[in-house]
Amino acid sequence: MENIKIIRLDETDSTNRFLQDYGGEEGAVMTIATAEHQTAGRGQGRNTWESEAGRNLLFSIKTRLKALAAGRQFVMLESGALAILDVLSAYADGFTVKWPNDVYWRDKKISGTLSECTVNRGCVGTCILGTGININQQTFTSGAPNPVSLSMITGCEVSRDDVMNSFLTAFKGYLDKVNSGRYDEIDGLYAASLYRRNGYHAYRDDEGTFTAAIESVASDGRLTLRRPDGRMKTYMFKEVEYII
Repeated sequence: MENIKIIRLDETDSTNRFLQDYGGEEGAVMTIATAEHQTAGRGQGRNTWESEAGRNLLFSIKTRLKALAAGRQFVMLESGALAILDVLSAYADGFTVKWPNDVYWRDKKISGTLSECTVNRGCVGTCILGTGININQQTFTSGAPNPVSLSMITGCEVSRDDVMNSFLTAFKGYLDKVNSGRYDEIDGLYAASLYRRNGYHAYRDDEGTFTAAIESVASDGRLTLRRPDGRMKTYMFKEVEYII
């Protein structure tokens, strides 16, 4: 794809870290590092990402944004998740985006993304999205409660190259929206794609378990939940847990 540089690695500790340290020529639109295996793949917070070597997609994308305010950087996480959702939905029904950064099939996790942005004078300078998508792995041993792969859903092996190429096309479309300031459009697509976007469901926070419905997701990524009695509470990442 024109103006995109792809770096293919057999193994690295983390594709995000690789791109943070990368000092070579970069693509004008984006630079991608993809690896067959990561020895220290990370998720949000202290989470890790399990992936069997050569069976899944592990990659990071580095972009340089045009005048994206620091307070609006969550739109990049939305864009990455929506691009994955678009691609996977061509293979099966039932995919949603679980706040803030995961893609789910029904009640099972197929993808997660870690966003790391630099900020300069109130604007995002660079943004690196590190993503794992379970493609052909059949057995998961890390103890994660609900993993699933695309081949487990479809019942057949899936071309990783086809998924990757489709993702890059989809993500480029969302990046164009970001760079043209169409943030509200992306917010709306994200809200419409949310896991548990309808009805009341079980959650847990530092005060215990409760039932609530999703009220909204703010432009900075904060999630507001509404309890049956009408009380609202807003959460940042890792402040509330879905009970599945």
